[in-house]
Amino acid sequence: MNDIVRYEQHEGVAVITLNRPDAMNSFTSQLSFDLLDALEKAHHDEDVRVVVLTGEGRCFSAGADLKSGFEGRGVFGKLQYEYRPVMSAIVTMPKAVIAAVPGSAAGIGLSLALTCDLLVMADNAFLLSPFTTISLVPDGGLNWLLVRQLGYRRAFQLSVECERIDAQRSVELGLANKAVPAGELQTVALEWAQLLAKRAPLSLAATKKVMRLAMDHDWASSYNAEAELQQSLVGCDDNLEGVQAFFEKREPEFKGK
Repeated sequence: MNDIVRYEQHEGVAVITLNRPDAMNSFTSQLSFDLLDALEKAHHDEDVRVVVLTGEGRCFSAGADLKSGFEGRGVFGKLQYEYRPVMSAIVTMPKAVIAAVPGSAAGIGLSLALTCDLLVMADNAFLLSPFTTISLVPDGGLNWLLVRQLGYRRAFQLSVECERIDAQRSVELGLANKAVPAGELQTVALEWAQLLAKRAPLSLAATKKVMRLAMDHDWASSYNAEAELQQSLVGCDDNLEGVQAFFEKREPEFKGK
């Protein structure tokens, strides 16, 4: 990784920051590769329990860097071999990933934010799917994300009209969890992450896994997955610690075992 993706660790939380503020944190090939490296580092670091993903400056990410073009790679290759591994790393990571959105998240930046497990926005931020203004189709998994979160008609309308969805509206639509004063965004995101980091990591990982599966599987498949995961967790060290702490009326100390 170089300085266009910054990686910091605060106790059990990894903070990954897109750091091209002069270019509104827009995506180049190098940013995609460095972001993937950072996500994989957080994935494999046993001391990291929660990840915060944010952008430096006044923007989360304005999307693809149109000035850099496709840097020698066709758009299909860029989508499949640069953006897709990043999104997949978030989806498959057994840790919660919180998107902290300052300013705007547009284009592939919107796809990145919505791929995260949780989303907190500055109260002056907005989400934008701008593709029809440049005669392109929403990408980076955005069609799948919007249709499942909003339903077809609302997702289609917001995309083809290129509506700027402000923070409060994003919360109302279920696209974001929280809208907070802009000056408090990073503090709120870190404190939220540190709170989640105290939860049982195996439980968080299992819950993320089965809820991701439930998004596009039937009830029976989801039920079966719940039963299998519950069987794997019952009797583990953290389960026993949680039960004991409950009866002793104290905070549990989870070890991820």
